[in-house]
Amino acid sequence: MSLPRTIYNPIIGDKVTFLETSEETGGERVTVEVELAPGGKNGLHYHTTYREHFEVIKGELGLQAGKEILYLRRGGTADVALYVRHLFFNPSKKEPVTFRVTISPAGGFEDTLRIAYGLAADGRVDKKGIPLKFSHLAVLLDIGETYLPFMPYWFQRRLFRYLGKRARRKGVMKELEPYFKRTETPFGASV
Repeated sequence: MSLPRTIYNPIIGDKVTFLETSEETGGERVTVEVELAPGGKNGLHYHTTYREHFEVIKGELGLQAGKEILYLRRGGTADVALYVRHLFFNPSKKEPVTFRVTISPAGGFEDTLRIAYGLAADGRVDKKGIPLKFSHLAVLLDIGETYLPFMPYWFQRRLFRYLGKRARRKGVMKELEPYFKRTETPFGASV
């Protein structure tokens, strides 16, 4: 099965093109080019196993990293380290922003993005982009290694690993197969 190089999320208003996939880099990294609509943004979150490098290609990108808010223009770059709470947004009300993000190591990022965007494109998420089925959310948070800032890390890790494994045992991955192609999570649990 060949997956598309470009995916779209109508909820946050962005288009993502995979420039380098996990498979192409041997898991070393994933590089994507994002076109974010005016006013588009994602939610505050953090990661514990991969870093992100942002580079603006066109327009202006807002990036909150910790307590700092950066506004980057063409050629501007920023790195987000492990455990740093962050989000990105387009501060313009009129113009899209185009930027690249390199995630390293790749981990489960690509699969998570493909699943989340696929669910959004198919109308299987709420108006905030949260999957309508809790089992889908559990799998996304487990394989994507994404954590929310309002719950302790250890609690989320245990909870979503448990719920993700439970969802996989119940066959939820069969529902999600059209969106991704990998057969293992970054933690070695079969999906």
